[in-house]
Amino acid sequence: MRPALKPLSEQVIVITGASSGIGLATARAAARAGAKVMLAARNEAVLRETEQAILESGGMASYAVTDVTRREDIEALADATVEAYGRFDTWVNDAGLGIFGKLADISEEDHRQVFDTNFWGLVNGSLVAAEHLRCFGGGAIINLGSVVSDIGFPIQGMYSASKHAVKGFTDAFRMELMAENAPISVTLIKPTSINTPFPQNARNATDGKPSLPPPVYTAEDVAEAILHAAVHGGRDIYVGGAGKIMSSLNKILPGFVDWFGSTFVPGQSVKQGSSGRDNAGNLYTAGNGGETAGDTEHLVMRSAYTKAALHPVLTGALAATAVVAAARLLNRSNRS
Repeated sequence: MRPALKPLSEQVIVITGASSGIGLATARAAARAGAKVMLAARNEAVLRETEQAILESGGMASYAVTDVTRREDIEALADATVEAYGRFDTWVNDAGLGIFGKLADISEEDHRQVFDTNFWGLVNGSLVAAEHLRCFGGGAIINLGSVVSDIGFPIQGMYSASKHAVKGFTDAFRMELMAENAPISVTLIKPTSINTPFPQNARNATDGKPSLPPPVYTAEDVAEAILHAAVHGGRDIYVGGAGKIMSSLNKILPGFVDWFGSTFVPGQSVKQGSSGRDNAGNLYTAGNGGETAGDTEHLVMRSAYTKAALHPVLTGALAATAVVAAARLLNRSNRS
């Protein structure tokens, strides 16, 4: 059954990881579009501030303090949303955290915390959301993967493994819902390097400052992709042309991608000359929040590739218009 997805202005959207980065950017954009937003994260102070800011701007928002590693918190989040709005139409599994360091230098406890958040939090969020959406007549589940759902990155090894697992689960879960003819869209979003506070908030076990390799795109690009999926569905959406290129190369030239990753990615993932900080970041505590952008030293750009992928008809029309205009200009030049 094809999901009947609503316009954003008619939707109730649940967003985990809504206190920072992509989740916060998505919450703000959804509220501006007229959606009712349920904010979820561990940082209550930031959730409260975000809720208030949305309300003061004329939007509608509520929040629920949620630790996605706890199934009971996710169930309470769903119940709180139904109590506040009567239903929800889209559930966004965005909560995530990371570690910068070699795999052998990280404790098993820390590795498991990454999986408990990035993978099991998303799994339980998807299962709980689907259970409710069946009762509500359908909707959308949107999971945040990554370009490292398709390839591996050294220095972020367990994060890459968790995002590989996210892809495997999301694909299998989509198939199961299709087999039962459930009116639920399941989309996997695959961002490449995004300028969010992720590196600052991550557990750092290196001698330098965590960073993300260029090119770097904005959190608003990812928010646009998420909200597009909330209305139009879709299977996989890459954010950033570089990520699409790397994923495609990995399928046809895996040896080259291995060489590239081992040769260049470690140096791009840790800024040498900066003092390292051996701390847990937001691994076990709420950490900092309230910002969508990080402190990358690289040029931050909007993704023309993602814009074109989301709006192919408009992009084609603009391209055709540009060709016609160029042809007319060339014709006038030749006449002159």
